[in-house]
Amino acid sequence: MSVINKVYETNGPEETMRTGRMLGESAAPGQVYALVGDLGVGKTVFTKGFAEGLGIEEPVNSPTFTILQIYEEGRLPLYHFDVYRIEEPEEMEEIGLDEYIDGDGVCLIEWAGRIEELLPEDVIVVFIEKDLEKGLDYRRITVRQR
Repeated sequence: MSVINKVYETNGPEETMRTGRMLGESAAPGQVYALVGDLGVGKTVFTKGFAEGLGIEEPVNSPTFTILQIYEEGRLPLYHFDVYRIEEPEEMEEIGLDEYIDGDGVCLIEWAGRIEELLPEDVIVVFIEKDLEKGLDYRRITVRQR
């Protein structure tokens, strides 16, 4: 059963993390996940779960200042980008984004909308949204392949 092209609803960080774990467990080499959502919506919580799903046990933090954090201890390497501070998409060429996208691991990119034109056509987009009418901890996680 595919975990892509579905909508998941969570009611707390643990459930958001569990959803990320499920996607990480099904991730394949060469996939690119673009995380889209407002500040504080749970992108890093989702990413921690995703890393667990790949078998990564070391602590996962958002690489806001370093832009890229590489985790190689899981069943696949995880290339975790946070492009919040990128001002021009061309900056990603200096980091070697293409090499990671074409690599043998999985790319997970927070704030991916800032570099949308650099993403592959088959990127998997993960929208994480709040709905305060459903509670402070409620999240709607929409996963679709572009």
